Amino acid sequence: MANKPNNPFLLTTLLLLFFVSLVPFNSSLSTFSVSETGNQSLVCALIPSSRPGDFSLNCSIPQLIPVNPNASFASIVSGDGFLCTLITFSASSSSVMHCWRFSADGIINDYKRIYRGPALQQLEAGNSHICGLVNGTNDLHWWQWPDFNSTSIHNFSNIAVGEDFVCGLLENGTITCFGSRNSPTSVTQKVPSGIFRVVAAGFRHVCAIDDDQELRCWGDSVGEVPQGKFKALALGENRSCALRNNQKVVCWGQNGFTLPDSLQGKPFVSIEAKRSVFCGVLTSNYSLYCWGNESFSSNHMVFERVLPGPCTNTCPCPMLPGSGNVCGEGQIICQPCFEKTSVTPSPTPQPQQPPESGSRGGWSGRMVALLVVGCLGSLVVVLVSAFFGYKHCKCKGCRVHDSGRLDEAEAQAQSAQPPMPPPPPSPPVLEKKLSQLASMGNAGRLEEFSLEILLEATNNFSEDHKIGSGSFGAVYKATLDDGSQVAVKRAEISSTSSYAIGTKRQEDKDNAFINELESLSRLHHKNLVRLLGFCEDRNERVLIYEYLENGTLHDHLHNPQSSSPLKSWPARIKVALDAARGIEYLHEYAVPSIIHRDIKSSNVLLDATWTAKVSDFGLSLIGPEDDESHLSLRAAGTVGYMDPEYYRLQQLTEKSDVYSFGVVLLEILSGYRAIHRTHNGTPRNVVDFVVPYIVRDEIHRVLDRNVPPPTPFEIEAVAYVGYLAADCVTLEGRNRPSMTEIVNSLERALAACLVSPSISRSATSSSA
Repeated sequence: MANKPNNPFLLTTLLLLFFVSLVPFNSSLSTFSVSETGNQSLVCALIPSSRPGDFSLNCSIPQLIPVNPNASFASIVSGDGFLCTLITFSASSSSVMHCWRFSADGIINDYKRIYRGPALQQLEAGNSHICGLVNGTNDLHWWQWPDFNSTSIHNFSNIAVGEDFVCGLLENGTITCFGSRNSPTSVTQKVPSGIFRVVAAGFRHVCAIDDDQELRCWGDSVGEVPQGKFKALALGENRSCALRNNQKVVCWGQNGFTLPDSLQGKPFVSIEAKRSVFCGVLTSNYSLYCWGNESFSSNHMVFERVLPGPCTNTCPCPMLPGSGNVCGEGQIICQPCFEKTSVTPSPTPQPQQPPESGSRGGWSGRMVALLVVGCLGSLVVVLVSAFFGYKHCKCKGCRVHDSGRLDEAEAQAQSAQPPMPPPPPSPPVLEKKLSQLASMGNAGRLEEFSLEILLEATNNFSEDHKIGSGSFGAVYKATLDDGSQVAVKRAEISSTSSYAIGTKRQEDKDNAFINELESLSRLHHKNLVRLLGFCEDRNERVLIYEYLENGTLHDHLHNPQSSSPLKSWPARIKVALDAARGIEYLHEYAVPSIIHRDIKSSNVLLDATWTAKVSDFGLSLIGPEDDESHLSLRAAGTVGYMDPEYYRLQQLTEKSDVYSFGVVLLEILSGYRAIHRTHNGTPRNVVDFVVPYIVRDEIHRVLDRNVPPPTPFEIEAVAYVGYLAADCVTLEGRNRPSMTEIVNSLERALAACLVSPSISRSATSSSA
């Protein structure tokens, strides 16, 4: 039986572990990468936007980015013919890595997710292999390396990957190197002794910075190592560069390799290399400059501004000046630092040879503390990982994630899948599209919820929790265990007795499920409802969204409350502008573009600040290219909002969404439903009723009586929006404005509510 922990030292250690667990880890992740494939050089980097905390992936060969470039990447690495991106989810302390292969002519050959698991604190790639360190446990993971010597010690604080070896910096400051089985190299056989703080690998050589900030190099073609104090390294093939403490770069290697004259004396924040290509980020403006081969001989600058390092919450050393303006949300970028330690050098540990308990000198208090913290920390990480693994498995069973070569990932993943129970059979369209979606990595950016959690949060999908419905199914309000409120959209289950009809209807629902999952998993815009996760459990198809407190625009227009802020014309125009911006993003900035197909006032939701967001992507389609149009066997949408040209000709274009949005504008102006009844009960379309008044300059006759009459400053803006709505609902799509033109027009209208500009009627006409 264990004794009570009366030892004050042990209690202190346990308290230390508790507080350490609350501190976010400082990662060693790269925000830019370089590689060579044939005679082609590829440079990729995370580019900060004008809004702090937003970054996009940009490459010197843009067509080699088959994913949404605006995803929240934490790191990127690349090698000969491959590029990998890492996404880290802080809420679940997990990471997802996707990689794609490309040929020398720029053609993408393969793309898939190769890792999903505990968060990685470091990711490094050599010319052929990839290695990563798991946060907390410091376990080493590797990919694209089938003959790796996995029996070596893996407890590293830092790693460096070469052509056929990996070197790791142990917690005591010593370095050990190992590689493929039965293939010793000059690197693995000549590891120097000493205390080190940084290690970097080239193609066949290694350099490290010791505790005195001086360089030590070994392996093949090291060259004449420069003297001085250094803090960062970048090694290629038979050539090297190092970053001095004064932020100046020095280079050396075969054939007299040096830093180009134009870059001599420039201060750099960080540097990276692969084979002959070297790149660095300037301290002054975070521009990325590259050198080393003919591709950069005439112009060294590749990107005007990049993210100079990973953003984190805390820094053990001074932060990079101005980095808070780049990262946002209280995060900063750390600078490398070196503090002299009193650690006594010890021999490099041999694989699988633990120290003897009776060794000379015994255990010091510091060693015991490190041992206890390490063991308990590892245990905590294992338990947390097991908990999230259990949650992940509850909905659909665990999926095995590959840690082998990229070209073997699909085969290994399929062979590891447990067989699904046969009854009831899932329609082939769902299984096929879910597989395609998972292989593209989009589903990996979402949380997979268990059905049990959703049933509990919605009281078994009770009517009391139901708040609406859409093209996909019913929507329920739910409160999760952490107190957060979400909207849960559940697909309707077909109850028809006809097998053929039932199968067809189920395939339609599954298509809606996949369309919405695929669309929103790769979209991020403040005027689009954010998708948080999903659950796919046999017959259940469930999507989980952010919950928007103030309901739908439809309710505020047609069931107005006395407290609604939409009883002013500036507020209504602002809501229209928000929705237009969301649709514009789908048409102009999503890659590939997306046609919503079901724009209506009930699909425009309002959050706590009355910002409008577009929702319900169940009917959305990937947009056509080069002004072509979709040919559909049947039109889809909502009566009253559907484009008559689309219904008549079965041709779907982005202008079909424009028509539907024009109907929403008419609703906002008049307060009438898209299809409403006259005084004698006859159904009437808002387009047929309101547009004639607009073209006769008599819009004041049909304005919503629930809103006070426009002021002299507002009436011109309201009339201007009326003309815009009339342009949107013209019969021929080519005569309608684009969503970009609509956004620009609404921006002018909103400004006109505050001042009195002159807005001409011709400005609203489409140039098409």
